[in-house]
Amino acid sequence: MIVESQFEAKNAVISDTVKAGDYYLKVIKKGQTVRILDLEGNQAADTLFYNAADPAERYSACDTIREQANLYLTAGSVLMSNDCNPMLKIVADTCGRHDTVGGACATESNTVRYALDKKCMHACRDSWLLAIAENEDLGLSKRDISHNINFFMNVPVTTDGGLTFADGISGAGKYVELEALMDCIILISNCPQLNNPCNAYNPTPIEVLVWNAA
Repeated sequence: MIVESQFEAKNAVISDTVKAGDYYLKVIKKGQTVRILDLEGNQAADTLFYNAADPAERYSACDTIREQANLYLTAGSVLMSNDCNPMLKIVADTCGRHDTVGGACATESNTVRYALDKKCMHACRDSWLLAIAENEDLGLSKRDISHNINFFMNVPVTTDGGLTFADGISGAGKYVELEALMDCIILISNCPQLNNPCNAYNPTPIEVLVWNAA
C-alpha cells in the first residue's frame, strides 16, 4: 500500500548516508520515526531491530507474519518481537512491498547459491558482525544475528512455496518510514550483493533520516 510521508527532510534530527556495503547502527527512541530512503533505486537494506533495553527481544519474522497474515510488509504493518510485542509500525511507504523471508547474504550462502569463488565477497552478515564488534556498548553479540527484513527487495513466492530473487520494485527516491513503538536498536547492512538482481547488480547508497515525535 502506497502512503506518502508527512515529514520534510529539512526537519529531520538525523540524516545519514550509508554507502553500499556499510552498516548503520543507532538507537531510535519510542515515538521517533525513521525513514530508509533508496537514493538511486533497487537497493536492498537488510535490517534488524532489537529492544534497546533488552536486545534478547528482537524483531521476529514468524510473529510478524502470523499476526498480520501476510508475507510482505508495507504501510500499516506492525513489526512484532519474539515476545510478541509491537516494536515498530510502518507509517509511510512509497515502494509498496518489502521482503521478510528471503534472509541476508553471507559468505556461505554466496558459495552455495553462486560459486566457490564467491565466498570471499563481502556480505551483509559481515557488515552486521563488524557493527557489533565496533559497538560493544550496545550489548549485541554474534548470537543476536537472526532473521531480518529486506527493505526494497523483491522476493516473489512461487505457487509451490519456493522463493525467487527478482528485479527490484523500488526506484530512486522511494522510501519506507517506521514509527518506533519502543526504544529500538536499528542495525542495517546496506547490501553489497553483486550476484543477484535485487539491486540490479549495482549496490548503491541509502539515506537514513530520523524525526522526533510530534
